[in-house]
Amino acid sequence: MADIEVLAAQTRSGAGKGIARAARRAGQVPAVIYGNNEDPILITVESRILRQELQRPGFFINLVDIEVDGTKHRVLPRDTQYHPVTDVPMHVDFLRFNPNRRLTVEVPVAFLNEDACPGLREGGVLNVVRHAVEVICTADSIPDGFEIDLSGLAVGDSIHASTLTLPASVELTITDRDFTIATIAAPTVIAVEEEEGEEGETEEGAEGETEAAGDSGDGDEEKSED
Repeated sequence: MADIEVLAAQTRSGAGKGIARAARRAGQVPAVIYGNNEDPILITVESRILRQELQRPGFFINLVDIEVDGTKHRVLPRDTQYHPVTDVPMHVDFLRFNPNRRLTVEVPVAFLNEDACPGLREGGVLNVVRHAVEVICTADSIPDGFEIDLSGLAVGDSIHASTLTLPASVELTITDRDFTIATIAAPTVIAVEEEEGEEGETEEGAEGETEAAGDSGDGDEEKSED
């Protein structure tokens, strides 16, 4: 797990659209801390800081300490609502940390050593089927990411879930099959060039046949005039 980030917040006087709009006009984003059978805490987070956090890799898979009125609440970001037009964050949900609660989260996948992949060097394409893999685990055991080594893979090779190294407390949500994460696909540019070449040869052949037919016709006409 990465180091715990601390995010400052302020209590919100209440719920409702009017209060939420006022908070947004003041450069704040409404949010809520909930879970563990405790009363929810209505808060606001500075919009500028929240945007920076949302752009940080792994925001939704790392625990955060939200400091409100001098008290820190350890939470896991669970959901963000965005404006449908401007894509500005409008509301954030934070789930209180519970060391015994198992959650379903998506862990990003990173691919390493592309230069050492023969299939890619030969013109193949890395076809990513899953950019993230869904797992079940507690909030404090969420992996930062899965790294997949592409060294030695050839065109046509596939990378499956069985290649992942899972910590002891982490399980895949899909267990009934060894699903595909990525493949080294054959290059497509060469095939297109070959097709174009075949079309050119066909056209040239057709022109030759037409000219030959034309020459034959002229000869027949001269014979008939004789």
